[in-house]
Amino acid sequence: MNLNNKILLIMFIIAISFVIYSSFKWYMVKNKKKSLTLILRNYFITGVVVLIPIGFTLYLTKFIIGISSKIIPQNLNPNNYLPYAIPGIEIFISIVLITIVGGLSLSVLGERVLKLIDDLFKRIPFLRTIYTAILQMTETFSNKENDKKSVVLVEYPRKGVWAVGFATKENTGEMAKKTNKKLINVFVPTTPNPTSGFLLMFPVDDVIYLNMSFEEASKFIVSAGTSSKS
Repeated sequence: MNLNNKILLIMFIIAISFVIYSSFKWYMVKNKKKSLTLILRNYFITGVVVLIPIGFTLYLTKFIIGISSKIIPQNLNPNNYLPYAIPGIEIFISIVLITIVGGLSLSVLGERVLKLIDDLFKRIPFLRTIYTAILQMTETFSNKENDKKSVVLVEYPRKGVWAVGFATKENTGEMAKKTNKKLINVFVPTTPNPTSGFLLMFPVDDVIYLNMSFEEASKFIVSAGTSSKS
């Protein structure tokens, strides 16, 4: 670390210390009756509340950048040809490529190519199961007509306790026949990571449909129930 950087670091530490001291002095004057322990505890709790969303957002951003940098081939990554690496440029390129693929897939030629790829995956024994399952799940959650019909409220994990879930489809298989009930498959995601969860089967009469969109329900789950739409 050169001399200029050391001076800037010292000035930054002094400025932060001054802000902390001024805030602490102001808080002590305003709350004379409160003990030092209580004041420090309030400071700590406030710091946690402030830093959690910031830290989580930065961590998620770093995670996405790390994944996107691996998706794009090295010979197509602009950071390999620029004098300075630009963090997040892979995300921008990924969005552009996905948009181009989406546009091409709506054309006549694109539909034929996708049909060939679809038929190919469905002919491979092991990949067929994975591909079909992911395809059906994607189509279910991306269907805008059923957007407000998929968010449900169910009693889980016990009576009197409610959970938000996503109704995927009506269960007409062996499980419905064995139970002799009209069942519906419901995916109940976990908080704050909605990509994991539980697949549960409820009688249709036990499921309450909500007037929430998929996006609103996802925000509600990720925010641990603190979103304004809850």
